[in-house]
Amino acid sequence: MFRRMMLAGLGSALVLPQAGRAAQPFPEFLAQLQARARAAGIPERIVMASTGNLTPNQDVIKLDHHQAEFTLTWAQYSSRVLSQTRIANGKAKYAQVRSLLAAITSRYGVSADVMLGIWALETNFGANQGDFNVIDALTTLAWDRQSHYFGNEVIKAMTIVARGDAPVANLLGSYAGAMGQPQFMPSTYLTTAVSFSGNHAPDIWNSDADALASMANYLAKAGWQADAPSSEPVLARPVSMPRWPGAKTCRPSAIGKNSACSACPARRSSPPPPGRLAVARWRRRPGLSGL
Repeated sequence: MFRRMMLAGLGSALVLPQAGRAAQPFPEFLAQLQARARAAGIPERIVMASTGNLTPNQDVIKLDHHQAEFTLTWAQYSSRVLSQTRIANGKAKYAQVRSLLAAITSRYGVSADVMLGIWALETNFGANQGDFNVIDALTTLAWDRQSHYFGNEVIKAMTIVARGDAPVANLLGSYAGAMGQPQFMPSTYLTTAVSFSGNHAPDIWNSDADALASMANYLAKAGWQADAPSSEPVLARPVSMPRWPGAKTCRPSAIGKNSACSACPARRSSPPPPGRLAVARWRRRPGLSGL
């Protein structure tokens, strides 16, 4: 979810593939996950309604293994998500919700253009939210990736159901478990989603007001500064990275271009060197891919 700041919170937010895959039989894994949910206080009826009949979702696994952000160049990816059609739709959408955006800006201090940009990129103004059952998708990922994180998100999704915000069938989102118009992970929904009117549970799927206010609330809680620049130029000196067999020394200026560094293990696996690194040039390094 919001590409620079919301890696932990969103879903369209990028979720990095892992080399290790499931070795544990799914029924055994599912029984352990259900036990974790019960221990976390999830009622038995919700545990079973959510996961009682689950099997691994092969569509989720296929999509997770072939994420577009890792198979397309930045030029290819950006041309898809920053089309002239989307820009035109954004202008039309702004005209429709201008008053709402102004009210949200007044409350949270986040400008309309920022909210519109997030809304456009995450779900095409709510049109492409995903139709995966979130608990199904998250359970599959938790098993296939052997991931404690995704298992926790399953339990957070059950918590949303348990507190009466939405039934299991309404928890729809991406194959990575990101929900609604802002593509919040369940844990982020619980800490950040708001009802703009204050009269009901947050509805980030169907309410533009709740979805946009929740985006703005996320940024406000993260310390958003309205007068700060969104980016800044940074220079980095050439750096030699740790070497693997067959690896080459990579310079930050070469990363992301058609060079030997594009397949360099140092680029894929190393932490950035000390100092201020040109962040955009490291955006495809694992852990920073959403920048």
